[in-house]
Amino acid sequence: MSFRLGLTGGVGMGKSTAAGMFRDLGHPVWDADAAVHRLYAPGGRAVAPVAAAFPGVLGPDGSIDRAALREKLAARPEGFRRLEAIVHPLVAEDRAAFISTHADAPIVVLDIPLLFEGGMQAQMDGVAVVSAPPEVQRARVLARPGMTEANFQMILSRQMPDAEKRKRADWVIPSDTLEGARAAIVDICNLIMAGKAHA
Repeated sequence: MSFRLGLTGGVGMGKSTAAGMFRDLGHPVWDADAAVHRLYAPGGRAVAPVAAAFPGVLGPDGSIDRAALREKLAARPEGFRRLEAIVHPLVAEDRAAFISTHADAPIVVLDIPLLFEGGMQAQMDGVAVVSAPPEVQRARVLARPGMTEANFQMILSRQMPDAEKRKRADWVIPSDTLEGARAAIVDICNLIMAGKAHA
């Protein structure tokens, strides 16, 4: 049975880069954000229920217009719970199918941005948090196309503080340098493969 390694970290912390490093080492990575994209794509299982719950977010191509959905949620944050009630069960099914498909892999990495916020840590055998100094995080996020200070603050308000995530994690992956991140990831994988990580 695979070791289920939860990978998480706040916005702009370098989690996607870290996920790529795990892939480069040959470990299958399930990406929660990519699963949501599939569910929101034309024909995706979340399209009809989300479009019904949030009128005006259906794009001309039959997908969920994420920008329109973000605007609605910014105006009425209480909508997040309704959205999560629709999307979370579908995402959980996608994740379970991925774990089942890769049952022979020694390590399966589950890339989940809101892992602690969603209480998912109990379903993991271990958790690694990707972390960078606040000024690095801020610079990375505000450099993204279309990102505003208001959007950044809204995202941060929904995420557990980095210090709390680091306290709860089994491992911290420092992402201020690529070399440091890669070395930490290799160490984590070696510990798990050697059976020295708690499962």
